[in-house]
Amino acid sequence: MTTIGLIGSGNIGSTVARLAIAGGHDVVLSNSRGPETLAGLVAELGPKARAATAAEAAQAGDIVVVTVPLKNYREVPVEPLRGKVVIDTNNYYPDRDGQIAELDDESTTTSELLQAHLPESKVVKGFNHIFFVHLAALARPSGAADRSALLIAGDDASAKKVVTEFFDSIGYDAVDAGALAEGWRFQRDTPAYVTPYVDKEKGFDGPAAPAGEAALRQGLDAAKRYRDL
Repeated sequence: MTTIGLIGSGNIGSTVARLAIAGGHDVVLSNSRGPETLAGLVAELGPKARAATAAEAAQAGDIVVVTVPLKNYREVPVEPLRGKVVIDTNNYYPDRDGQIAELDDESTTTSELLQAHLPESKVVKGFNHIFFVHLAALARPSGAADRSALLIAGDDASAKKVVTEFFDSIGYDAVDAGALAEGWRFQRDTPAYVTPYVDKEKGFDGPAAPAGEAALRQGLDAAKRYRDL
């Protein structure tokens, strides 16, 4: 059993929390508005969940999921995350986050920004390329014929192994896209972003569609930089 800390408890965070509890983990949730605002979600999730501050969730988690708007990444607590595996779900939406020069000129990636902010943590990019509704719907037991995979990227092999094992426990395989610098291959608007899990005949609002390694590798290979679109 592992404790999963969540910094951010919106659509992705709450979905990951539900999957984690179903997989036998404890969860500690936090948001920017205070633990008391999470009382309803904690009551729904049951005794394996509790609410805390962001610093407390960071301290409590064996694995910590950072799922906040990218513009707020500098508010993620540094000290309690030293040495820990951190899953970064961030995507860059300029309309929400404002213009970030180093992302606009593609000299870095979103997860590299978080890694620079958390220099002694082990950041792994994950959960950023799937719609939360699909994430909730597609979890399957290990070995299931219709099991889906999720992409990861990271600079630390041991951290990626930890995340791969966590994904397995919540119903997903993991596909390693390489180093954090390769995370652009499944950022917003790339072929591997959201669409592999969309029922092509019924569209985005239709049922979720399983997507395995082959589909995700195809999406990674077809990715283009924003400047080349």
